[in-house]
Amino acid sequence: MADKKAEKKPEAKLSLADSRVRQQYLTEVVPYLMQKFGYKSIMQVPKIEKIVINTGLGDIKDNQKLMQTVEKELALITGQKPIYRKATKSVANFKLREGMNVGLKVTLRGRKMYDFYDKLVSIALPRVRDFRGVSDKSFDGRGNYSLGLKEQLIFPEITYDQVEKIRGMDVCIVTTAQTDEEARELLRALGMPFKK
Repeated sequence: MADKKAEKKPEAKLSLADSRVRQQYLTEVVPYLMQKFGYKSIMQVPKIEKIVINTGLGDIKDNQKLMQTVEKELALITGQKPIYRKATKSVANFKLREGMNVGLKVTLRGRKMYDFYDKLVSIALPRVRDFRGVSDKSFDGRGNYSLGLKEQLIFPEITYDQVEKIRGMDVCIVTTAQTDEEARELLRALGMPFKK
């Protein structure tokens, strides 16, 4: 009789350098999602792929000093240098020429992405005035979630006295989920405070 090898369950490896959210994902969220959706392989479990943060510069596109201030604020919040987004075509009504800087963008992956997500969910969102949760309807149909923030002051790195103007930003969380329901469960399990 041939010896049958015992089936091994795939386990993700944790290291001490992993962020809190990544450890939570590997130890709690993966088993929960595998059981809830009946995934056969650990590779089917959706995960956060990247987080993209955008902010517009429309009102200060002519003022280089203010643009640098916004760039520094975004770099402080994300821990990464933002890149300028340029206008793709000229629009006379908005005094906009092709090639002008119209926004800033940061794409976070890996450790910085998990750290930013942790800071957003556990520190920044609870500091929003009259916060009752974020909308669970802001999914795009392919498992990606978009969130608009009205002010940068909710992040602890920004000091109120040094802010010249309150600026909003868009946060887009890109996941590998195939459906909105899977992405919603992933983010809910990772602590995203959706409205009840």
